[in-house]
Amino acid sequence: MDAQPAPAAKPAPTGPRAARKRQAIVRAARDLFLREGFGVGMDAIAAEAGVSKVTVYNHFGSKEALFTAVVAGGLDEPLGEGGHSEQSAQGGQGGRSDVPDLARLVEADGPDALKAALTDAGRAWGRALRADTEGRALRTLVATEVHRFPELGRAWRAHGPAGHHPAVTNALRTLADRGLLDIPDLEVAVLQLYSLLVFPQMVFEQHGTELGEELGDRLVVDGVEMFLRRYASAPSSAPSSTTAI
Repeated sequence: MDAQPAPAAKPAPTGPRAARKRQAIVRAARDLFLREGFGVGMDAIAAEAGVSKVTVYNHFGSKEALFTAVVAGGLDEPLGEGGHSEQSAQGGQGGRSDVPDLARLVEADGPDALKAALTDAGRAWGRALRADTEGRALRTLVATEVHRFPELGRAWRAHGPAGHHPAVTNALRTLADRGLLDIPDLEVAVLQLYSLLVFPQMVFEQHGTELGEELGDRLVVDGVEMFLRRYASAPSSAPSSTTAI
């Protein structure tokens, strides 16, 4: 069955050629999952990507892992990561002007710059989410398919916040390493930041409406204030290590 891991699993291929194949597989899987749901076969995904079925399994191991990678990328892409997301490599939304510049965030040179960069990132994040119709469709697909395929939920939980949201996780880890944030539990911090800046928009969209730009901006401004009240380092604090996930 497609849902089962391929036998004799090997480490995922690496290198530029392998990265291009991985991007093609993710793009093909995303298109087919959105058109046909999780029941689409791995043979069809391989054909759409222009690779063999063995290559798909070499990269992802199982259809659950591939689906998780597709959805995780769809959630994280609106944040951008200096334009280096999988989709930007294919000319997709990672290169848009409405995604946050996380490089500016992690390079903030003090508390005021950090607050301004995080606020700007939150606003850009909201704009990107409102414009991201494909990401909205992916989230709806997860909510629909998880009832028929409970293994998706298990794979999703096993992946963890760091795997689902690598751009934000890496940014917060870097800021903690630089001493601008004091984060004793990185997993909780990532989820709290999403809860303050992103999840309200997703709740509204699940009810067939939008949060709206004006209310969204108020939530971002207050959300950043709340997040920094919890995690901003005291001026004399030395860089602290984050909890590994």
